[in-house]
Amino acid sequence: MALDQYKEEEEEEGMSFLDHLEQLRWHLLRSVSAVMIFTVAAFLAKGIVFGKIILGPSRIDFFTYRVLCQVSDFLSLPALCIEQLPFTIQSRQMTGQFSMHITSSVVVGLIASFPYLFWEVWKFIAPGLYSKERMAARGAVFFVSLLFFAGTLFGYYILAPLSINFLSNYQLDPSILNEFDITSYVSTLSMLVLASAIMFQLPVVIYFLSMSGLVTAAMLKAYRRHSIVVILILAAVITPPDVISQILIAMPILVLYEAGIQIAKRLEKKRAEKALEDDLKYKDDE
Repeated sequence: MALDQYKEEEEEEGMSFLDHLEQLRWHLLRSVSAVMIFTVAAFLAKGIVFGKIILGPSRIDFFTYRVLCQVSDFLSLPALCIEQLPFTIQSRQMTGQFSMHITSSVVVGLIASFPYLFWEVWKFIAPGLYSKERMAARGAVFFVSLLFFAGTLFGYYILAPLSINFLSNYQLDPSILNEFDITSYVSTLSMLVLASAIMFQLPVVIYFLSMSGLVTAAMLKAYRRHSIVVILILAAVITPPDVISQILIAMPILVLYEAGIQIAKRLEKKRAEKALEDDLKYKDDE
């Protein structure tokens, strides 16, 4: 063990409960400050954040709709092209637009500052881990942030537009007009995007569970059918009652589940090789 690592662990062991609380306080202060900075920036950039990003999927010229129309022309399938979104967005409360401006700015601030937030969490947790555990979890901030933003983009460009299209075209009777409140629209969009971002963390969860020995590749394979059912149920909960949207969110999660099985296999192989090396070393010493 290196001298600096020994000193670091010695300092951590000598820290009192109040010292840990003081460290936690500073981590929280820095995290909240980061969220506030991005929130204020989003609040000031109202035209971009709200006019283009949040309201983007509600307009027919949105990127996803244009791509679907191009694909429909290429495949000669007119049904794929979304040419209209028969709904309007209204604000039925006096403080509706202002409150949604603040709420949407906070959501954007949380998403934008997520890598830094997780880094602060990791800095607080890492000193309590053994050196082997810290080495095994190298790159955690990068991979967690990568999967988070991949899920965010999937939710924003794939899941949200198709869900909004389904809900806007669903009618019990032609005489009933779809006039959505801004609160409902922003809440639905935020839920779809954030749920997708969280669901994309599945490989990371499997990695840490496998590293701690709580799950194995064989266990994940044995419960694959059960996992598929659970994933479909979760997809049905976080998406509108639209089969296409449910399949769209379920498919990448199933792929990530299979990736998690491969991750568990790789960790088990490494542990087996390490155990074999230690056994051979022990025999040589004898």
